[in-house]
Amino acid sequence: MGDKNIILTGDRPTGRLHLGHYVGSLKRRVELQNSGKYDDIYILIADDQALTDNADNPRKIRDNIVNVVLDYLSVGIDPKKTTICVQSALPALHALTFYYTNLVTTARLSRNPTVKSEIQMRGFAEEGLPTGFFIYPVSQAADITAFNANVVPVGEDQLPMLEQAREIVEKFNRIYGETLVLPTAMIPENEMQRRLPGVDGKAKMSKSLGNCIYLSDDSKTVKKQVNGRMFTDPTHLQITDPGHTEGNVVFTYLDALCNDGHFAEYLPEYANLEEMKEHYRRGGLGDGTCKKFLINILEETLSPIRAERAKWEADIDSVYDIIKEGTEKAIETTNETLARVRKAMKIDYFEDRSIIGEWKELLKH
Repeated sequence: MGDKNIILTGDRPTGRLHLGHYVGSLKRRVELQNSGKYDDIYILIADDQALTDNADNPRKIRDNIVNVVLDYLSVGIDPKKTTICVQSALPALHALTFYYTNLVTTARLSRNPTVKSEIQMRGFAEEGLPTGFFIYPVSQAADITAFNANVVPVGEDQLPMLEQAREIVEKFNRIYGETLVLPTAMIPENEMQRRLPGVDGKAKMSKSLGNCIYLSDDSKTVKKQVNGRMFTDPTHLQITDPGHTEGNVVFTYLDALCNDGHFAEYLPEYANLEEMKEHYRRGGLGDGTCKKFLINILEETLSPIRAERAKWEADIDSVYDIIKEGTEKAIETTNETLARVRKAMKIDYFEDRSIIGEWKELLKH
């Protein structure tokens, strides 16, 4: 414990994963997995946390576990190098969450900016907030510490969650002795690794808004989303009009996905993205040309992912075995942490009979 490099990351299984997930986290996970720098990498399918705002529809969570795992495998997550596991099947996480709730005040949870924004986004009124959702950061702290993770890849919007986990670890270790590993955040190295906005320009891709491009979408659907829904520059009415690239979703996606080689192949009149942007800004470059270029890049990106997904879809038995084996490994790891925590708290009453001696001493006085 503590001398290993261990990563924990994960997703709520509330729907298929989309291009925003790919740019924001999945692509990076594959790079980290293949870097050889980490002793263990765990991806947690956070179905318990998904239930905090879907308790009335557990079927949605059950149905999407397979979708999320298929998306992992299709982008290059290798179960030989990365352990994929299911949160609800790890009883240690539930016990740790309960112990940690005693180390955090409701006032502190109320101040967590991530919780505040998520509450607003999901439309919970203050009095209608499920307790499970309120203690979400405590549950995340349980996840991180249970796996002894010292590296947690997060976007800036999730930093308050990690800060809360660090506070819990520090308080636990202060009260009960050095027991838990203190996690650190791994923030995206550049702007392009941050999550993409929806095709309509809204801050996040969301199934309910219909503004996603899913990793499993076919070519026709991708084309429809780009040509029919993608937000550009409302002031760029004529091709000759000067255009704005800032806030223009086509260029946001190009920033995240394109390289100079794409220009050589699909748009050789420009050497790179900056040249293309310059032309758009001064006028003379139409949105149709920009969108066609983006569609070519999306096809190049998504085509191998689709093909890989199709292979795994044809072998669902193996997908089930991957999740089951990963979860069995995770049960061992998280149970070891729980045992360590219970020992530190001196509530491991039945590990040996030494407590009998303590009781006898107690009863003498």
